[in-house]
Parts: sequence; structure tokens; C-alpha cells
Amino acid sequence: MSPASTGASATVDAVPSVPSPDSATDSRMTPGGPGYRRMSFALFLAGVATFALLYSTQALLPLISGEFGVAASEASWTVAAATGGLALFVLPMSALSERFGRRTVMTASLAVAVGVGLLVPFAPSIGALVVLRAVQGAALAGLPASATAYLAEEVRPKALVTAIGLFVAGNSVGGMSGRVITGWVAQEWGWRVAVGVIGVVAVACAAAFRLLLPAPRHFRAGSLRPRVLLGTVRAHLGDPLLRRLYAIGALFMTVFGGVYTVIGYRLTQAPFSLPQGIVGSIFLVYLVGTVSASTAGRLVGRLGRRGALYLAGGTTAAGLLLSLAPSLPLVLLGLVLITAGFFAGHAVASSAVGRTAQHGRAQASALYQSAYYIGSSAGSTLGATAFHAGGWAGTVGVGVLAVLGVVTITLLGSRAARVSAHREPVPAH
Repeated sequence: MSPASTGASATVDAVPSVPSPDSATDSRMTPGGPGYRRMSFALFLAGVATFALLYSTQALLPLISGEFGVAASEASWTVAAATGGLALFVLPMSALSERFGRRTVMTASLAVAVGVGLLVPFAPSIGALVVLRAVQGAALAGLPASATAYLAEEVRPKALVTAIGLFVAGNSVGGMSGRVITGWVAQEWGWRVAVGVIGVVAVACAAAFRLLLPAPRHFRAGSLRPRVLLGTVRAHLGDPLLRRLYAIGALFMTVFGGVYTVIGYRLTQAPFSLPQGIVGSIFLVYLVGTVSASTAGRLVGRLGRRGALYLAGGTTAAGLLLSLAPSLPLVLLGLVLITAGFFAGHAVASSAVGRTAQHGRAQASALYQSAYYIGSSAGSTLGATAFHAGGWAGTVGVGVLAVLGVVTITLLGSRAARVSAHREPVPAH
């Protein structure tokens, strides 16, 4: 499951309290029905804008380092600040959407984010650029915090998975295309023009989103009750299994964030010395992740959740080690394995959160998303710092430690499950 597919409601359940009439009287949208295509396309565009903006500087870090005269560890903050801002504001934005409405919060979030996006190309210093990116990430938190709740309220349950899938597709397309576009544009006109182009694309997506998204018909405003929200969050953080799943998501993203933040530096330097456009196109490897995430359900069916996590971790570790080779084909194969392992592991862990939480599923998913983006920020910073200190081997070392963390946590989960099974009373015969 994509990070953007988490729940957003500040109520107790992931699916907001909506009446469940029979199909003859249910006025919610369904494929082929009035407004469904408009809604689907609107949220697809919102996903494109969100993730194109969020990672717009990732493929450009070598150019940013060169212009401002800073190391990779400093330039990486342009990514870490955006994902960190999103991580910190997911829960507050979910509460605001519960009070003021999903469409209102999504519209306001996109408006602020694209406005900041048009200022980013004019940042006079690395410090100003980092601040702008942090504000942009905080604003973007309103999208994943509201989109799933909107869909749960406005779409019939049987069509909900398909509708969410289209929003997730927008996320992946935005994340991939934003990096590819910036790479090729920057090769000709520099990183400032590249992020400016992404800003203009995001403006067009945001305008179309607001025009196309149907007005909500089933939203019921709730009150902002911090005590209830905090109580739910406290209960989730007190659940050992949920804590393990949050940690696994964060560690997987630490690997992924570190690798893709630093890979541009490695490929633009000797012995590869690739041009910026080609480096940006490396992000097409994300398509492998789309496939691996979609097969995660079958992996769990065959191997169980923990077995699937072991396989995902092993695949990621193999990719990390393979990427150490001084051969471009082997490096690319390593990236394929890292990407496949990451997306499979993330899909397994994030989907398990929804099944584990017995109440407050929206907050459970939001906490996972927050941990996920904290991992992204940590991976970007640690991976770049390790690269500055020890080259690509240093970044790989950070990734391997994170994978070992995933394996250790999964082993602890297996042990806890065995202990729990032994404690269960034997039924009387």
C-alpha cells in the first residue's frame, strides 16, 4: 500500500461513520455512475501534484550541491525537510479535515504547496531552500490525510479499493515523473528551471483537481477533540505489534530514502559520469516497485506476513550489496532488487496495520505514514552523511543496518507470536 493510501479521519474508525443503505438507495458514487470518473481523475491529478512536488529536488541534488557549494549531507535536507514536514503534520491535518471537510483541506493544502513550489526556484541560499521545502511538505500533508476519508464517504464500499488504487497510481506516477522530468530539464537549463517546471505542472493539476472533484454529499463535520485523538494515538503506540510495524516501515524507507537521495551523486561521478538526464531516468525503476507491491498479497498468502518480510528484506539487502560493483549494469540490477524489496516490504507492513488495529484505524494508518516519512527523512540525511564520509559503501552500510533492523524486529515478532500461542488455554474435550 502506498503511503498515500492511509486513512485520514480523526474519528474512531478508518471508514467515517456513513450510513449503509442498500444498493437501490445508496447515493454514493460507483464506477460508471455520475461523477465517478471526474472524482477519480481529480484525485489522480492530486496524487501526481503531491508526489511530484514532494520529491522534486531529489534527482537534482548534485546540481544543488554545486551551485551552493555544499556537501551531499547538506543538500539532502531539501528532501528530508519536505518529507519530515509531511510526517509531522499528517495527524493535525487529519483532524482539520474532520472538522472543515476533506475537499476544503485538500484544496487548501494544494494551494499552499503549489504557491511555495513557485517560490522554490528563487531560493537565494540553501537555508532558504530547506525552509521552503519544509513548509511545502507540511502543506502537502493535507492530501494523504484527507483523500482516503473522502473516498470512504463518497464511494460505495465495493468500488473503494479501485478508487483508492487510482489515487495511489497518481502518487507513483507523480513521484516517478517528477524526478524524470526534472532530470532532463535540469540537464539543459539547470535545477531552478526544472523545479519551476514541476511547480507549473502542479498548478495545472491543482486547478483541474478543484474544478473536477465533486462536492462532498456525505461528509458530516465533527468537533476537534484532542483528548479523543490523543487517547487513540496512545492506544496504538501501546500496541507491541503496531509498534513493530511502524518501525519496519520506517526502516525500509530509511534504506530507500538513502539510496535514491545519494544515487545521483554516485552516477554523475567517475567511473560512470552519467549526464543529469540519464540519472533522472533511473527513477523509472520505480515501475518495478509497482509490480512487487501488487504481488505482496500473494507473497503473504504463500509465506505468511513474517515470511514475506524476510523475503523483502533479503531482496533489499542483496540489491544493496550488488550495487557496490563498479559496473553500471550491476548497479542498475541492484537498484531493481532494492526497489522490489522495499515496495513489497512496505506493502506488507502497511496493509498489516489496517488489519491489526481494531479501532481508530485512520489514526493507526496515519501513524504508520508518519513513521514512514520520518524514515525517509532519516534515510536521506544518514545516507548522504555516510556517502560524504565513506562514499557509496557508507550509504550501503546504512542500508544494510536498516535491513538488519527489519529482520531483528520480525524475529522478535515471531518469538512473541510463539509465546502468545503457548499461553493460549487448551480447549477442553
